Formats: sequence, C-alpha cells, structure tokens
Amino acid sequence: MMFLVVFALLSGLVGARIIERVERVEIKTWHLGMNLNPEDGHIMDYTTGWIDDVFIGTYKEALTKDYLNRLVWRRPVSYIAIVRHQAGEVDAVKVFRFKESGRSLFSRFQAMDPGREVVTEGGPLQESVSKNAQNMADDPIFSVGGDLAFNWGYTDNGHRIVLTGGNLSPTGVNDDNTHGLGNHFGCNPLTGKELNPLWSHEISNIQDCPIRDPSCDFHANPIRLQGTDHGDGWRFGSGPVYGNYAIYVSQDAATFPGPGYKLGLEVNVEQKLRTFVDEEGDISMF
Repeated sequence: MMFLVVFALLSGLVGARIIERVERVEIKTWHLGMNLNPEDGHIMDYTTGWIDDVFIGTYKEALTKDYLNRLVWRRPVSYIAIVRHQAGEVDAVKVFRFKESGRSLFSRFQAMDPGREVVTEGGPLQESVSKNAQNMADDPIFSVGGDLAFNWGYTDNGHRIVLTGGNLSPTGVNDDNTHGLGNHFGCNPLTGKELNPLWSHEISNIQDCPIRDPSCDFHANPIRLQGTDHGDGWRFGSGPVYGNYAIYVSQDAATFPGPGYKLGLEVNVEQKLRTFVDEEGDISMF
C-alpha cells in the first residue's frame, strides 16, 4: 500500500520539474508497558495487573520477570508491538495499528463489559521472526494471523490478548478453548474478578480441544501452557517457556527493530521523511 502511495505521488511530479528535495530523519520511540515471564513465580492472569493501576516489577528486571509500568499503561497510544524475546534479544515481533488512536492500554483493558473487542485493523503492519526461532507452531501470537482482540470473555473465562486467527469462543459457550496472554478459566470476565484461583494461567498455547469433546483426554494430554505460572487446575500442564513476551506502545512509531535487537525500556526507531517541491511551489511529502 505504501508503495502505491509513493508511486502515485511521484507520478504526479513527473510533469513538473522538481526543484528541491529534502530528506530528514525523525526518531520515533516505543515504550515498554508490560513484560510477561511465564515462569517467574508471579501469575499475570486475566485478573492480575491489567487494570489494577499499579507498578509491577522493577526497571532492573523489566525484561526478565513480570513487569507493568503504570505510567506507560496510561499513555495515549496508536500502535502496539508484541515482542517475543530471549533474555532481552528479539526473537519475533508483530506490530499493529489500533482502530481507535490516542487511547491508553489502561482504558482499553478496562472496557470489559461487554469486552470481546477487536482493537486493531488490517492485521500486522510488521511481522518479523528470527530464522532460529523455536516453538513457533503453536505460539499464541506468532502461529496464528489476524488482528488483536482484548478482553475476550465467555461464561466464566477471560483472555486479555488473543488473535482473531485463533479460536474465539462464543459468548455463552463454556468450552475453555480460547488461548492467548493473560488468561483465566475461573473468573468474571466482565468485572475482572477472580472466582476460582485453580484456573488462572499466564500464557496458553494455540490448541483446539474443547472441554466437553470426548476425544480430548486431559489426563493424558493436559491444556498446554507455557511455564509454571498457572493455578493447580487438574486439566493444566506446565510446558516449555518459548520466551518472554514484551508489550511496547507508541503514539507514532509504526516499525520495530527485528530479530537480534537488544531491548530496553525504550526503543528508538528512525523514520525517513522525504519532501519534494516542484517548480510551481507544490509540496509533496512521504
């Protein structure tokens, strides 16, 4: 799409002589709002952290343990990047544009009743995955396509971040078959209140096994979770940690550094802006 826009602009300048071309570089900034480590002993499920308006973790351990920066969480933003990383090094990243710009994550995650909102549009603006990335087949973010949905609730289940390319359970169907980041199978998803701590879980992988499907033997094949940060529900099984998942937000950055980049509390990216002035004084920018 950007190529077509640029082509159209240049085509319009063909008939007019360009007398000046200016190129400048602007620095755009991403801010770390959250980090999820599914094996640090703290369970960031549907009911914990997302709307509590508290600071979780420390700056020093922001990329190694569960972390939430309440100031960033309240910042008006238009773009979100979900980054899977290994000890702070980018493994995979997806960047999305929010449908509604200028709202904070705190405000978006507060909107639980009715919730179930698809909050981005057009799919990922960027998807970058390391050629050495492991465990991609059922990754909750990178194995499915589509847009981001927040506060996906049904009966007594809630999921803070899911993708529309995965299974999204209908409102009245208690099948425990939606999976993503910040999950709970024993809560009131409309209020964010916990009902049964046994069913809290931080990260669940993509799978398709509704609880009432007779072909699903949860004793032999429990619900696949990452790490040990989950309740003691009998259908849960601890699994390998695919990485930490960091959530960055920005008001104006639409690209994110790719695999191998070393993350920080802030990530700066360069955006080039080109200006053409023709002989009639008309200005075109892209």
